[in-house]
Amino acid sequence: MPKGQDDKLDHHKAMTGDDLTDFVNNQLFPYLKKFKAKAEGADTIEYKIGEIFSELKNRLQSGYNLREVITLIDTLRFRTHAEKHEMSHLYEAKIKNMGNAGRNGGEYYTPRPLITTIVKVVAPKIGDKIYDGACGSAGFLCEAFNYLKAGASTGEAKSLTTKETTILQKQSFYGKEKKSLAYIIGIMNMIFHGIEAPNIIHTNTLAENLADIQEKDRYNVILANPPFGGKERAEVQENFPIRTGETASLFLQHFIKILKAGGKAGVVIKNTFLSNTDNATVAIRKSLLDSCNLHTVLDLPGGTFTGAGVKTVVLFFEKGKPTQKTWFYQLNLNRNLGKTNPLNENDLAEFVKLQKTFADSDNSWTVKIKDIDQDTYDLSVKNPNKKDEVVLRSPKEIIKEMKALDKESAEILKVIEGLV
Repeated sequence: MPKGQDDKLDHHKAMTGDDLTDFVNNQLFPYLKKFKAKAEGADTIEYKIGEIFSELKNRLQSGYNLREVITLIDTLRFRTHAEKHEMSHLYEAKIKNMGNAGRNGGEYYTPRPLITTIVKVVAPKIGDKIYDGACGSAGFLCEAFNYLKAGASTGEAKSLTTKETTILQKQSFYGKEKKSLAYIIGIMNMIFHGIEAPNIIHTNTLAENLADIQEKDRYNVILANPPFGGKERAEVQENFPIRTGETASLFLQHFIKILKAGGKAGVVIKNTFLSNTDNATVAIRKSLLDSCNLHTVLDLPGGTFTGAGVKTVVLFFEKGKPTQKTWFYQLNLNRNLGKTNPLNENDLAEFVKLQKTFADSDNSWTVKIKDIDQDTYDLSVKNPNKKDEVVLRSPKEIIKEMKALDKESAEILKVIEGLV
């Protein structure tokens, strides 16, 4: 930004119009793209800047509009920790707003209160390798970073040592993302949250053959919300022992395989996974119960994901021991969730409290795996404590129906009178 002595834009030197777009498209972006090749390694901020500008294109065709945007951005400050923290919140809010508007960002956005709750329950610790194979905007990785940075894993706030800081920055958070926009959003989100060189790879996770995964490739913690309802091609399905076109089911197989023995996971998935009777889903359920301890299932209400139109559950499991019993919690709220009334952390407070001891309540119960159908392994959410409730209508609704019935009766009487 060329400025005069008064620290204001020097209009005589500042480019605008076609000169500015030509400079940005043909000089600035190519220059920033070269950072990737010049960087000392993939774990540097220079490399990630090069990655971002390898994917980006300037969408502003008017150099005059571009000048206005640059002038506005120049007023922002990113130097102090507080300013970076504020920017991370603004960026996250922008992603959320994209989701609420039904645009691309929503495809990659998981409600922050849900992410925070999943991280609390899984409870990663410093030194864990934390992975999201469908990371989208990297919300899970950002929240896990905040959780560990705040000392939540130890139960006390403390300053991190230099070694711990290095571990968090370079050896803790790993992600993969297929789509270009989500990949860029994820990298930027992690940088704004303070992770300077995010370990996110632009790739199709499901293109990796499960048979090729070795011990060195595995992770201690998995936090993920794989895409709902996607369908995969036959050649992708060949990478999995249990073949299915359902994207989320393939991701779940991937997560089970890539999790270390003793590793912990929190994965969001459609609630139909618990009950579908097709051969593939039944086989994956059996595989999950045999190889992991599925200790908790959180049943979420409709509307948790804005615009998704599906009901979901969160599966919490640890790899290494078969499941003996599963604790279910059904989140029952006395309101409908939506854009103007989203999920909040208070809604999930009882779940977090009861989950620590797997306590029974009106909303929670335990199922022994030996008691479920051993052919289908049906894990449908059926709250034994929930009584059949009579839905009482409001007086206005009753009066409205009475008037409608009276009107209908009068019309019938008129017809009868005409026949007499």
